[in-house]
Amino acid sequence: MLEILFIFVLAVMLGFEIITKVPPTLHTPLMSGSNAISGVTLVGAVIAAGSGEGFMSGVLAFIAVAMATTNVVGGFLVTDRMLEKFKKKD
Repeated sequence: MLEILFIFVLAVMLGFEIITKVPPTLHTPLMSGSNAISGVTLVGAVIAAGSGEGFMSGVLAFIAVAMATTNVVGGFLVTDRMLEKFKKKD
């Protein structure tokens, strides 16, 4: 259990350092990459939901599908909003 907590804390610290060092011009491509990863998470959640391993597994899989879907949709909305800033105004 202590090893898992250590890995989690290390991942949070590393993620924070990486995200804060990203220049603003790279945020849109980074968000698109994150959307792709979230899509993979969504596929995994759907597979887990269809496995039929039990009631609790189904509930957790449903929650995973809902959260992954929210993440993907929100990511695309943010990316679209960012890309609107680069369009030329007439």
